[in-house]
Amino acid sequence: RRTGWHRDGAGSTGHCHWVALSRLADVATPLWRLPYAEQLQVKYQNQEKILQTLTSCLEEAGTEMHKRGGLCCPLRPIVPSPVINGYRNKSSFSVNQGPDGNPKTVGLYVGTGRARNIVCVRADRMENIPTKHKQVAQSYEQFLRLSPLQPCLLFHRGGHWRELVVRTGGRGDTMAIVTFHPQQLGQEALAAQKASLKDFFTSGPGAVCALTSLYFQESTMTRCSHEQSPYQLLFGEQHIFEELLGLKFRISPDAFFQVNTRGAEVLYREVGKLSQADGDTVLLDVCCGTGEQQPNPPRSPHPLSRVIGIEIVEKAVEDARWNAAFNGIPNCEFHAGKAEAVLPRLLSAWEHERPLVAVVNPARAGLHHRVVRAIRNCRAIRRLLYVSCKPEGEAMRNFLELCCPPDAQRKLMGEPFIPALAVPFDMFPHTDHCELLLLLTR
Repeated sequence: RRTGWHRDGAGSTGHCHWVALSRLADVATPLWRLPYAEQLQVKYQNQEKILQTLTSCLEEAGTEMHKRGGLCCPLRPIVPSPVINGYRNKSSFSVNQGPDGNPKTVGLYVGTGRARNIVCVRADRMENIPTKHKQVAQSYEQFLRLSPLQPCLLFHRGGHWRELVVRTGGRGDTMAIVTFHPQQLGQEALAAQKASLKDFFTSGPGAVCALTSLYFQESTMTRCSHEQSPYQLLFGEQHIFEELLGLKFRISPDAFFQVNTRGAEVLYREVGKLSQADGDTVLLDVCCGTGEQQPNPPRSPHPLSRVIGIEIVEKAVEDARWNAAFNGIPNCEFHAGKAEAVLPRLLSAWEHERPLVAVVNPARAGLHHRVVRAIRNCRAIRRLLYVSCKPEGEAMRNFLELCCPPDAQRKLMGEPFIPALAVPFDMFPHTDHCELLLLLTR
């Protein structure tokens, strides 16, 4: 009863599991029951509210605007996703107690810690997760239930087996990454567990998944990078590959790549158009991931004169360099490190006469204030494309800092940007999330 999944007096395991599956789908993909056209309508209305909030905040800050329809800039109709079901190329699965009480259940969380009703539910009914990812998750669950070791539900209570990440590419590549808490195990015991995991997925029941790569990460933290705790390749290829806009991209285990590949193609085409880049343009790509956001293929009629990418994940930077070289994209340079450390140094020494167009695509936490300040105070940047997966969150703070009147106290002394156009993209069908491309000019 503690999990809260028995309803209407029905206590059977089967009914409990069915209720949990439905609850998970409703929580993680709240729009999945609606026809797709209605999903787009709901999301457009949400984006309109976000832009209304931005407009009100800018007015309160004293920003002069020429409003159209009560908004600070035109809002285009939402761009639909080319793929509606099974579009995710990356899925993360947790390990915890399932609806039936089994602690070796692989799925997604439902419930809250405050209510003490958290339960891990299989992703069987999740429309946005591809069948291949569900297959790997089910195989991992089978492996856990055969393993003599317990899962690590809470670090201080012991246990070992933890999360699973599955990544796939359009060519059929499949990468699985298993996280493991070593606790007090010695190297010999660790080697035995890695061998058992490898055997299961190569010659055991998990071989049906036909993995391209199997990685293992020992971690005593909730999340950690390759630099903190290296990803260990147990078998297969070091990378998987994806094709986007006719180019080939190499992807490492922890590298960022948009989860909806076909949707990303539509988004990046629009980024290329709105950047108005030509042969004299330098593109500054902040949070560049593996470099897939470069609108600069060699066959382009107006190749960029230079691309400068910044990314915190070192392996992703290695991928970006490989991708640029493999696809014949010249004049690219990529810098590994935190944007707030790298970007101010780059822009403070900027003396080029060429137009500088900035593209930023940060995580949900938004841009660090030092990054916003560096962009705002760089006169060479006249055009900025901000891509946000959560524009109502910290990105809103960024928008206001970029567009507010000069503020000496916050060291925002450069000419303010002006919202020029907002284009929403449905990168996440069935969920209530949306990717917003906001064009800012000055």
